[in-house]
Parts: sequence; C-alpha cells; structure tokens
Amino acid sequence: MLKGFKDFLLRGNIVDLAVAVVIGTAFTALVSSFTSSFINPLLAAAGGRDSANGLGFKIFSGNDETLVDVGGFINSVITFVITAAVVYFFIVVPMKKINERRDAGKEPEPEGVSEDIALLREIRDSLKSRPGGTTQL
Repeated sequence: MLKGFKDFLLRGNIVDLAVAVVIGTAFTALVSSFTSSFINPLLAAAGGRDSANGLGFKIFSGNDETLVDVGGFINSVITFVITAAVVYFFIVVPMKKINERRDAGKEPEPEGVSEDIALLREIRDSLKSRPGGTTQL
C-alpha cells in the first residue's frame, strides 16, 4: 500500500505540478512587487500630471466607485505574462528536456503486427491444420 502511494507521489506530473505551484506562487509575489513599484508609476505618469487616478478615469466625477482603473488592469496583464513566461522557461522547458532524456534511454516498445499480417498468418495456420494441408505455401 505504501509503495503504491510512493509511486503516485513520485509520478512526473504530480511532482511537476507541485513545483510549479510553489515556485509560481513565490514568483507571483516578486512580479507583483516589481509591477507595483516600477510599472505602476510609469502607467500613472502616462495618465498625466493632473490626473490623480493615474491611467484611469471616473465615469461620474466625484464618485470614486465609478473609477475605471486601466493602469491596474495593464499591471495585472503584465504580472500574468511575466509569471507565465518564467514558469514556462524555468520549469516547463527544463522538465521537458529531462523527460526526453529519460525517455531516450528506454527501449521503444515493439509494435504489434499489422492486421494484414495477422490475418495472413491466421489463414496460413488454418490451411496447415486442414487434413492434407501443406507445410509449404
């Protein structure tokens, strides 16, 4: 029972997923800090000097609930793209190469005979088993 559990835990997909979640979560915090410290001020500056909202606008003046925060959305998109790129290039690509190397060492499984060959063999064996059947075809 413990061997089955160990095999389940050490399967490539589970380990890859666990590593991706842990590293992705930690890296997301880092990227969020980067975008809020560096990208947000740049986006706010693009909104103009007089704009208190940065890159955004209020649908109704004086009502903070109607703020459309375009800069915040762009910030979230940049955070997502950077996080996805790092997870892909530093986790997915290396794991793919490791799996290819591991699979390259294995012998390929022999392919079964085609249906045509199997049918011809069946016909040959049937002819041999008939009374008066020949051993040469």
